[in-house]
Amino acid sequence: MISWIEAILLGFIQGLTEFLPVSSSGHLAIGKELLGIESTNLKFEVVVHAATVTSTLVVFRKDILKLLQGLFKFKLNEETDYLLKIGVSMIPVFIVGMFFKEEVEAIFGSGLMVVGISLLITAALLMLTGFVKPSEKRLTFGRAFIIGIAQSIAVLPGLSRSGSTISTGMMLGLKKDEVARFSFLMVLIPVLGEAFLELISGEFTAPGSDISPLSLGLGFLSAFTSGLFACKVMIALVKRAKLTPFAIYCAAVGLLCLFSLLF
Repeated sequence: MISWIEAILLGFIQGLTEFLPVSSSGHLAIGKELLGIESTNLKFEVVVHAATVTSTLVVFRKDILKLLQGLFKFKLNEETDYLLKIGVSMIPVFIVGMFFKEEVEAIFGSGLMVVGISLLITAALLMLTGFVKPSEKRLTFGRAFIIGIAQSIAVLPGLSRSGSTISTGMMLGLKKDEVARFSFLMVLIPVLGEAFLELISGEFTAPGSDISPLSLGLGFLSAFTSGLFACKVMIALVKRAKLTPFAIYCAAVGLLCLFSLLF
């Protein structure tokens, strides 16, 4: 049972770490270990992910409105081309969601071993960005698909989605601010789609749930608020700073997770 206080704390962790390249799923797993929450509540995780996506809608509202205006002109233009690239980037994660959902859910309940290893992989990816020479290559359909593959692999707890997609885009030669924008926008439809499917499947109204509507609501508000802050901070950081400090942080937390298993 997740109490309302635990829901606020976990929601805050989710929102703060969703946009920073440190893995929100990994930090949620760590938070549950520290709070002594043994079972994985997919309903709660869908709600807090939907909250952070909602914060993305708020931060990128002008970009999204421009894309929609271009789409409804019903002709091939810059906005339609960008949306098609977002669509291409969603193919890998769609395949994972359709054919490997049970395996992914099993991994989410596998403890801190996977989280620790994945955080070390995230650290390595972020560290590599420090050696990437600045470039301004265009976002092509091929590069969008490769970034989508990075996103699909980042369903592993501890492997940062934003860290994986941004670092992959940078290694492909894209500008940091451009790949950050694409990284945040490409996740909107998959997460909102998952939340909608869970809603119509009856998951949120199923009897015997181990989380109350109050806890769900407070978790949503907490994740939304911290997500707004983190999204704006990450955009500023990507434009002006290197990702090396996040790499050091992920490596330290990953090692702590692995060392904790020895005790």
